[in-house]
Amino acid sequence: MACNSSTCNSSGCYKEYEEEEQHKSKTRAEVKGSNIRQNLCVKCKSSEPVCCGIGGEDSRFCKDCFKNNLYGKFKQAVTYNAMITPPDKVLVAFSGGPSSRVLLQFVHEMQYRAQKNYDASKDKSLPVFGVGVAFIDESSTNSFASQQIEKAIEDIRSIVSNLAPPSKELFVVPIESIFSSDGIDCKERLKKLLDALGDVTGKEDLLIHLRMLSLQKIASENGYTRVVLGSCTSRIACHVISATVKGQGYSLSADIQFVDSRWEIPVVLPLRDCPAQELNTLCSLDGLKIVETPNGPFSGINGLVSSFVKVLQEENLSRECTIVRTAGKLTPFHFNRIPEIQDSNVPSATRRHHRRHGLKSNGSLSSESFCAICNSPLKKSNSSSSLTNESPQPSNRFVAACSSCQFQILPKDPSLMEQFLPLLPHPMITRAKHGDRGNVSSLREQIQDFLLSDGDDEI
Repeated sequence: MACNSSTCNSSGCYKEYEEEEQHKSKTRAEVKGSNIRQNLCVKCKSSEPVCCGIGGEDSRFCKDCFKNNLYGKFKQAVTYNAMITPPDKVLVAFSGGPSSRVLLQFVHEMQYRAQKNYDASKDKSLPVFGVGVAFIDESSTNSFASQQIEKAIEDIRSIVSNLAPPSKELFVVPIESIFSSDGIDCKERLKKLLDALGDVTGKEDLLIHLRMLSLQKIASENGYTRVVLGSCTSRIACHVISATVKGQGYSLSADIQFVDSRWEIPVVLPLRDCPAQELNTLCSLDGLKIVETPNGPFSGINGLVSSFVKVLQEENLSRECTIVRTAGKLTPFHFNRIPEIQDSNVPSATRRHHRRHGLKSNGSLSSESFCAICNSPLKKSNSSSSLTNESPQPSNRFVAACSSCQFQILPKDPSLMEQFLPLLPHPMITRAKHGDRGNVSSLREQIQDFLLSDGDDEI
């Protein structure tokens, strides 16, 4: 029988039992609610999670939230660093792998949304940026069957053509075409150039440099204003360690920023904060087709570093991000920003958009010297040396190369050097013979006081 007295202390009192049961029911409800919440997306709290970010169980997302989170990183990088503005034409470097596939999809979605906004606007003040896609065919450097590369190119054409409007132009260019302006057998010259390199790492690095020159050539000849690379957190983390091992510490900061304007056509990395694991997951969730291109795996230093970083990542999913964030504390160079728009023909709305999101000019001009092979910035102590030994003929003198290129790419024997240098593509030879843009900057500094500013009246 239940006790009606509030002062009853009997151990067998029904009121005490009732309170205990209520407490147990409340605890069971809290545990059940916690389990339900654990089985929901951490972002929307309403859908079942299907994947995890690099935070593991603490960052479980549903499909839509996962994609939006990844696209948000991309869009923030593009907007904050003024990578793509309305009047631009951007060239997406496409290799067929997960990173470049996601990059192409995100750039397409950004262009598609810009087109919808443009169609809905009345003043049409902000045009829609153009997009092109470039695939560099490196099959001539490997012994793969021609059917493999033909199948890969066919798949790439299908991917690009199946994207919704606006349409995108596709460039499929063999890497040896960088020699086409010299009027010789391009494949033979590339073969001789690579055969002259005894170092495996040097050969891989030279191919990377040739690939960049090829992208620059395509962009320059077809009026593109940006080259967009799919370099993700994982790729950049490997580069940080390999560059350190190769003695490229001084120039490392130049390669890992969002923007690199040392090239004729600025290069941007909007996926810098996106790990490969997340990009692979998105391709799987969204059904984005990956193209298997016939390129061999890295070996030498690059292969060892790639394996090392992979082991680190397996032990701790945030290791790659930690490496990139740590390296990101290095001071950027003056060219790690998009140059300010000065063209009077650009619509005023576009210039306001650029000023709002763009990086401000630091007001100083640098007299950096650049490596003739890889275009890395050099310390002043290195820029006074030359690729060849001292020669009485001034025409044979070349500007400096970075320590990595000197050790892994350039021959040590002077006689072999004379045979090697003419095999280089024209842009490298020109950069070597005629110096670099640092000399132009130095000259501009000397005459700065005599230049008219934007606000001065013309005479």
